[in-house]
Amino acid sequence: MNPLALVMFLISLAIGTTTTMSSHHWLLAWIGLEINTLALLPIMMKTPHPRAIEATTKYFLTQATASALMLFSCLINALQTGEWNINNPPNLMTNPLSLAIMMKLGLAPLHFWLPEVLQGTPLSTGLILSTWQKIPPMILLLQISPDINLSLTVIMGLTSILIGGWGGIGQTQLRKIMAFSSIGHLGWIILILKLNPQLSLFSFILYIIMTTAMFLSLIMLSTTKMSQISISWTKNPAMTTTALLILLSLAGLPPLTGFQPKLLIILELVKQNMVISATLTMLTSLLALFFYLRLTYVVTLTLSPNTHNSTTTWRTSMKPPLASAIANTMALTLLPLTPAILLT
Repeated sequence: MNPLALVMFLISLAIGTTTTMSSHHWLLAWIGLEINTLALLPIMMKTPHPRAIEATTKYFLTQATASALMLFSCLINALQTGEWNINNPPNLMTNPLSLAIMMKLGLAPLHFWLPEVLQGTPLSTGLILSTWQKIPPMILLLQISPDINLSLTVIMGLTSILIGGWGGIGQTQLRKIMAFSSIGHLGWIILILKLNPQLSLFSFILYIIMTTAMFLSLIMLSTTKMSQISISWTKNPAMTTTALLILLSLAGLPPLTGFQPKLLIILELVKQNMVISATLTMLTSLLALFFYLRLTYVVTLTLSPNTHNSTTTWRTSMKPPLASAIANTMALTLLPLTPAILLT
């Protein structure tokens, strides 16, 4: 792709996100989402491959369906109340509006497009899809969180955690595993959205940090399959070790960053007397823990023989970029923030 065109599309992504985040008008928010979608489509198709075109088509059709449902809900809202203010949606259209935004996020059971779309795109585009593209819908959900149906968020959250763990168990493609990981993490975030929006926002920020760090590590290692990451130790031991720790952080194991949002969300559910939901959440998250540990097993315990007869150093030295180093550090070392978060 022409670098000038790529810069233009990335600027359009930033403009669309900024428009949605700064608007109090449903029509402006919808326009920002559409700018985001239309700017990402050429980036997804920059690799002339049938899989990329198929993934782009699936993404466009899904986003167009969600946008149509969202615009329909906003129009009914305007007909009933005579205003387009985001902070005052009527109770009648809150559910379809929430479902449309959740479809854009890729929450289960509206998740079927996400694994296939991520699998058909390069890792760099998958990074944008898994992080940047989820910011505008999540901000809209946070804005309407006081009016969202609690039963809807709990059901969607538990279903997403279950599907995110179940779908990732049999996968060998790392992009599909990251897609199901995204579904599971967003399930945790949505589960607490109605009860504590600030905690949802905090968990979403940590999700973006950890997912960015993982994708940057995969880009550095040039791996898209388990068979490739299992032999990456000989290429770059330090980056492979860091990727292993980020996987454990995504799994939510202490003392890594990923344990923090899960701990705070479980504590909040218990405070709200939702012990059954907290128990189901912890039990279903064991499925996701299984495939994260399976990945770490593949990385560490299935190393191929790497001895050689040459006396020269054949391992190429790859210096990670600053962004990757910062993201990896934050994805592993933010757990000490937990007491400060609990005090606030």
